[in-house]
Amino acid sequence: MPAKQTKPKIVPKRGKPVVTPGTPDDLSVDQAQQEATTDASDRKFKSKDIQGLKYLDMIAPLLERLHDDQCERDKAGNRDLHYDQLCMLVLLYLFNPAITALRSIPQATELAKVKKRLGCGRTSLGSLSEASRVFDADRLKEVIAELGQHAQSVHGQKSLHGINQTITLVDGSLVSCLPRLIDASIFKGQSNSHLVKWRLHTHFEVDRYVPTRIDVTPDAGGQHDERSVLEQTIQRDRLYVMDRGYAKFSLFNKIVQAKSSYVCRVRDNSVYDVLEQRVLSEKAVAAGVLSDEIVDLGRHQGGNRERPGHPVRLICVRCSAHTSRGKYHGTSTGPSSDGILRIVTNMLDVPAEIIALIYSQRWIIEIFFRFFKQLMGCSHLIFHSQNGIEIQCYCALIACLLINIWTGRKPTKRTFEMISYYFMGLASEEELIAHLEKLKRHYDATATNQ
Repeated sequence: MPAKQTKPKIVPKRGKPVVTPGTPDDLSVDQAQQEATTDASDRKFKSKDIQGLKYLDMIAPLLERLHDDQCERDKAGNRDLHYDQLCMLVLLYLFNPAITALRSIPQATELAKVKKRLGCGRTSLGSLSEASRVFDADRLKEVIAELGQHAQSVHGQKSLHGINQTITLVDGSLVSCLPRLIDASIFKGQSNSHLVKWRLHTHFEVDRYVPTRIDVTPDAGGQHDERSVLEQTIQRDRLYVMDRGYAKFSLFNKIVQAKSSYVCRVRDNSVYDVLEQRVLSEKAVAAGVLSDEIVDLGRHQGGNRERPGHPVRLICVRCSAHTSRGKYHGTSTGPSSDGILRIVTNMLDVPAEIIALIYSQRWIIEIFFRFFKQLMGCSHLIFHSQNGIEIQCYCALIACLLINIWTGRKPTKRTFEMISYYFMGLASEEELIAHLEKLKRHYDATATNQ
């Protein structure tokens, strides 16, 4: 008689919202989805589906300072959901794919294990929605800064160890959500869309391989333009690595004035005069460097536009040429390239091949955006006010820092999946530790061979 076969456990995928225009508030996406189809969050999960909560204990003391935030508003003294508890619940959502949407969180708070470990009682959808608008998202920045002090250096590029400034990748990514009912008809008339788009202006440290800052703004120009946002957040002793969308002379000047540096790609049609032609080393030629020059940028621009107030170095690097496939035609996300990367910097003494290597690291932030949205569930915004989105993004930063501290390694897809399996009860603690030990042996062997 054949042995009885058991069905394998399946990791649930995070649900995607069904877009229904005119829904009223932070609960709108989930309500619309429930009306359209059976939401994955309606599946009942039990205490056995959640484990690993003890690994959130290290962040609990840092979040305690938030416990009384906005409690002065509660004249009746009956607030049940506090700021630190909300953050712990969002972290549980980020690490456990069984929790697929906002409406899954109240169900989780009914479990005795969650109540005991996270210190919160049964929470309603209304409480979650209200909390996302009331609590001050900016207070999480101090928690991120303090937790970041424990993050370990994980970058393996020995060639970059001589850079004395913190290499910080800067870029933005868009997320969409439904507007409130009161704004829906206005927004539809302005953009012919029912979706509101938010831009996540992100700073990512290469050495620790973690994001350290995300600023959430509407996807608009003016003060919300990516260059304007960066101008307001420049720090000392950093090397900002940027794509051509950030090429702005006033931004370059402010970075230098703040005692920091920049490496930025400029457009193919940039106009400049060559002041000095530098000799290329063999290493630079081998790295694909075509030229290394000191240039005068912006001399031929009309008007009273600001120009660089410091020496500018232009390094041209060979790359793959392509014609414009056009991000508005559904294929490419960038304009055409003539096969030459034009990189400007104020760093005059760093070898040209190292500048090229530094710019190549910019691709890491694109990988992070994919990790952030697809694996950590942040393509599905559980809150839809700007303050709520900031809370979710800052909690995601905390999650990335926790992965760094737990593992001492880059937050790869496989590692995040194993952590998620553990939080869901599909993997034991021994199996998680075995995975991390295997990862450590791999990195040690790679470092030895470099």
